[in-house]
Amino acid sequence: MKKAIILLLCFCSFFLALGQEKKPITHEAMWMMKRVGAPAISPDGQWTVFSVTEPSYDEKEQLNDLWIVPTDGSAQPRRITSGKGGENEYSFSPDGKYIAFVAKREGDEVSQVYTINIREGGEGQRFTTLSTGASAPQWSPDGKKILFTSRVYPQCYTDSANKKMEDEKKKIKYKVRVYTTFPIRNFDKWVDEKQLHAFVQPVEPGGMAKDLFTHVALSKTEGFEFTQAAWAPDSKEIVFVASPDRTSAAYQDPSYYLYKVGIQGGDAVQLTRDKSDYSNPAISIDGHYLLCTSSTNGNYKVYNQNKLTRFDWPSLANKVFLAEALDRPINNYMVVGETVYMSVENEGRDKIYSVPLTGGPTQLLTTSVAGCYTNLRVSQINQMMVADYEQASMPPEIVRVNKDGSHQMLTHFNEEKLAGLDLPLAETVWFTSSKGKKIRSILVKPAGFDPAKKYPLLVLLHGGPAGSWKENWSYRWNYYLLAQPGYVVIGTDYTGSTGYGEKFGQDIQYDPFKGPDQEIEEAAADVIKRFSFIDGSRQAAAGGSYGGHLANWLQATTTHYKCLISHAGLVNSVSQWGTSDGIYGREVMNGGPPWSDAKTWKEQNPFRYAAHFKTPMLITVGEIDYRVPINNSIENWHILQRQKVPSELIVFPEENHWILKAEDSRFFYKEVDAWLKKYL
Repeated sequence: MKKAIILLLCFCSFFLALGQEKKPITHEAMWMMKRVGAPAISPDGQWTVFSVTEPSYDEKEQLNDLWIVPTDGSAQPRRITSGKGGENEYSFSPDGKYIAFVAKREGDEVSQVYTINIREGGEGQRFTTLSTGASAPQWSPDGKKILFTSRVYPQCYTDSANKKMEDEKKKIKYKVRVYTTFPIRNFDKWVDEKQLHAFVQPVEPGGMAKDLFTHVALSKTEGFEFTQAAWAPDSKEIVFVASPDRTSAAYQDPSYYLYKVGIQGGDAVQLTRDKSDYSNPAISIDGHYLLCTSSTNGNYKVYNQNKLTRFDWPSLANKVFLAEALDRPINNYMVVGETVYMSVENEGRDKIYSVPLTGGPTQLLTTSVAGCYTNLRVSQINQMMVADYEQASMPPEIVRVNKDGSHQMLTHFNEEKLAGLDLPLAETVWFTSSKGKKIRSILVKPAGFDPAKKYPLLVLLHGGPAGSWKENWSYRWNYYLLAQPGYVVIGTDYTGSTGYGEKFGQDIQYDPFKGPDQEIEEAAADVIKRFSFIDGSRQAAAGGSYGGHLANWLQATTTHYKCLISHAGLVNSVSQWGTSDGIYGREVMNGGPPWSDAKTWKEQNPFRYAAHFKTPMLITVGEIDYRVPINNSIENWHILQRQKVPSELIVFPEENHWILKAEDSRFFYKEVDAWLKKYL
């Protein structure tokens, strides 16, 4: 009997172990991860509100609600809104009693601002009723008003006039777009005549929304583009960012200046006039300083890193760069008391730093050796810090950042699912290129990794080029889903990548493909030599956007890859210049317009090497992608077919620059998997 019990226990342990065995990731496992949004922290630092999207392959079944959690971790998160209309762009009132958020609920034709009393409970109440909708709500410092934005017809100064204009346009029987200025398209939409304007509405019942740009002369010009706004501490005026020359983008980089306007009306006052672009304005709570991020403009560089900038307020005297020695791009910042807290991109990670408001050295505040901290929020009363934290193997969750640099997880929405997946730790690999540059790559091994085996190498090519392969979770190019069939994945941050200093980002100018290609090839050769488990005779490369451009350059210049994958990639830089939504930056990259004698247009254009195309290639593209329009993918396809190169073209009619819909994403990964299996 005793032996039977022991045998039974052994069998139970065996099957329990089988049940706990970690599995490779699938598209379903990746896609169905709950998606935690950016945190908003209460003024007293006690509560954090955030959104959670519960995805579904049927978009009608997807849920998106607001949740709340105490920042001391004393209780589990709880849902505070419900319904299928998603909530976003949320913030606390200064007294911490209310949350303002944006939603499109039953009865709404467009998104509106709602408020909810989180102390007393209840459902959200519609705050705005504009026919043009509302977004980006910000409470005034005195808590009596909410600033928000809406896209309106610039010649219409009341909501009734906007509604009348919209109704009249619906009656027009012909469909046509007429343009006299550049640009005509932006990312995935055609430019229309509407402008983004700033509105203010009193919180008290019966308060009416007021367009702050009604008497702003600049907004009457065709080149006007407003982007951001922030309250002044006295709640009597706002500072905003706008360009007066957006229509000059065909031949120069438009300028974005700082302006201010009173909420009682009147014309705007221009605050900056130098050759810098400004964004993300904020005024210190004591009213002594205006802060923002700024970058050099008009210097004919392909990349200008943003810098934390401080002015005296309200004089706008004494322009000072804070944290300048850090030489890294700033994701976001917050001014709290005498300190500025920042999320900063640094060598494939996002870290948290601080710098004194009055100037001084920066201090690294986080001690984690992996992952990324983004969407940093800090409470004004007790300097409580919360942020999104993610790793290559973990989607974002909300964390509290402690004074000692550690963090405490406040949410665990995907912990159970992740525990069942085999996701080997992503590794960072550095090497010194033949030109003496220190180059970083991220390396990911497949599930079930066995160091005694030999694995093909999949070389990933990131977009941008001002981008990076970070230690973060991705749905578009998920390291683990790509590695899962049995590949080692390497992503190299070539010259032009961000997070390595401004000069590193600028050095790609006039050398868009050849130099980065050499670094990518050398990085691959380095890991092949360094790690015996990589089979250097079986390599493939894949990339999207600028990574797609690079994949096409590899097609033109080398044959050692077994196959290639190009998503939204240019094959002809001249036709890309001619059809993209942005053209001047491409001119700056190549050293002049396409009809000039600039040699880059000829020497580093894949199209000119079409006779050399031999490698099997999968081409994918979204039909409403206006950043790298479909014509380039069609040109590429025609070349490959003309050259009798094994190839496949996949067009996603409802996708833009990225494949974002659930079923489209599943099909994309399935086809990528099949293509790699066929040739590797």
